[in-house]
Amino acid sequence: MDISQQILVVGDAMLDRYWDGSVDRISPEAPVPVLRVTRRYDRAGGAANVALNLAALGARVTLLTLAGRDEAGDALERILREAGVRLERVADPAYPTIQKIRCVSRQHQMLRADFESPPLPGMLEALAKRYAALLNQHDLVVLSDYAKGALSHCEYLIERARGDGKPVLVDPKGLDWSRYAGATLVKPNLGEFKAVAGTWADDAAFARLAVALRKRFGWTYLLVTQGEAGMTMFNGRGMVHEPARVREVFDVSGAGDTVLATLAWRMSAGDDAFEAMRWANRAAGLVVAKFGTSTVPRDELLASMREAGPAPAPTPLPRRNGPARDRSESCVS
Repeated sequence: MDISQQILVVGDAMLDRYWDGSVDRISPEAPVPVLRVTRRYDRAGGAANVALNLAALGARVTLLTLAGRDEAGDALERILREAGVRLERVADPAYPTIQKIRCVSRQHQMLRADFESPPLPGMLEALAKRYAALLNQHDLVVLSDYAKGALSHCEYLIERARGDGKPVLVDPKGLDWSRYAGATLVKPNLGEFKAVAGTWADDAAFARLAVALRKRFGWTYLLVTQGEAGMTMFNGRGMVHEPARVREVFDVSGAGDTVLATLAWRMSAGDDAFEAMRWANRAAGLVVAKFGTSTVPRDELLASMREAGPAPAPTPLPRRNGPARDRSESCVS
């Protein structure tokens, strides 16, 4: 693989903090469990987790994001620096780094507390200027949208990248997908897709909705992840479905970040999107067997891929009229 390719990740980064311990009693103040914290640790979340996944796969990656000049922002920077990720932090002293604190007992979440604020005036303009300066140093762009504000003006980011001939991969959020028009590949999960495209009665109707959405917004590829039912990729030639490759589901946190990162890694190396999906599907099956937001090391994924067969060619869109399978979203998001 050509590791000279440079990947630029832009989006909503956050610090995932875990307070781990045991519960032995109920509070006398209210009918709630008391967590006796015995261990605390931090992990990178959101767009930062995408960047970490790319670094774990051996990619050369830069993360452009909004963050605060605070302890949480410094902790996030340390995690990324230790993994070899170049961080471009657009900061403001009055802007707090996004944090999610998870209270955990016996590897089960009891409570999550979120700290976040919308971008302050001028931060998005500063991010756009930094993006324009970084773009010519990179070969592929990944937009990781967690609806926290960093990608509020993503139309400009996509237009600028495509004008420079750079592929753009997007993990979308919200209901207005016109914001992602012109992207190379868009990767919603099943729930996100249904919220925008509507419901369907059978697999053929699902495929027609996907094709219509892809054409409407000018995407080269549309990938719909479907949890335990796998994932399906559409483009102008047809579609390919990959069944899930999951031995054990332990925690689905961040699985969508792993899928997005693996797609970007393989496409930057020259694979077409269908082959990249095959790798991403394997990576998803590995990461859901780990606790919390995690990464899949390159060697681990390579070993898993030795068991995989070749990628199938795209098939014509189905015209089945039978009942659709229940594709509940559980493994990949």
